[in-house]
Amino acid sequence: MKADSSRLALVSGASRGIGRALALELAAQGWFVIGTARSRAGSEAITEALQGRGAGQELDVDDTDSVESGLEAIRRQFGAPSVLVNNAGIHHDSLLLRLAEKDWAKVLETNLHGPFRLIKSCLRDMVKARWGRIINISSVVASMGNPGQANYVAAKAGLEGLTRSLALELGPRGITVNCVAPGYIQTDMTAELNPEQQQRILQRVPLGRMGEVGEVAALVAFLASDQAAYITGATLPVNGGLHL
Repeated sequence: MKADSSRLALVSGASRGIGRALALELAAQGWFVIGTARSRAGSEAITEALQGRGAGQELDVDDTDSVESGLEAIRRQFGAPSVLVNNAGIHHDSLLLRLAEKDWAKVLETNLHGPFRLIKSCLRDMVKARWGRIINISSVVASMGNPGQANYVAAKAGLEGLTRSLALELGPRGITVNCVAPGYIQTDMTAELNPEQQQRILQRVPLGRMGEVGEVAALVAFLASDQAAYITGATLPVNGGLHL
């Protein structure tokens, strides 16, 4: 099935949580969505969730060959993505004194090098079309820091810097590049926090609650639209006032 390449969006890490919400919201806004997952089971779950409005693609952002072959398969079957949402990410938390070098490197590999690989693989088609949207999912901790997450914070801060540089490079070619920086969002990960941990978090959030995945997805869908054509190089917070 060949999708309308002018309405094709690629979302990495779309099998659950925020990524799944992003894929579903973009599909609801009329995009044909390709969502990536590292496993076949994950990609099949994405295809099922999208119900004909997109498909899953097995792809590992840590592996250049996997990214290139995955993008080639997408182009052959569906066309070239004109929207790229870099959502795939991991964390290995530890105080720096105890942080293993492999865990430092792994988080940088997935959370910063992965977006670099996907952007580079999508960019030639966007430049040729003279239209594109690149949306990177950062985090509130990129601006405020977080003890025990030096690797994660460094990767997300690097992603925001990459966003600003690419906005300058790609603006003349009709491509916008922005970041969305969620705060504490209600997902499987935050659901694992005990009530005491959740209460400590909520005491720091002026709105007094965690965010919903749909609130992040709505902003991403707006940034992918024609209405956001004059927004580029920005990092837009969705954090309930946690960091101003």
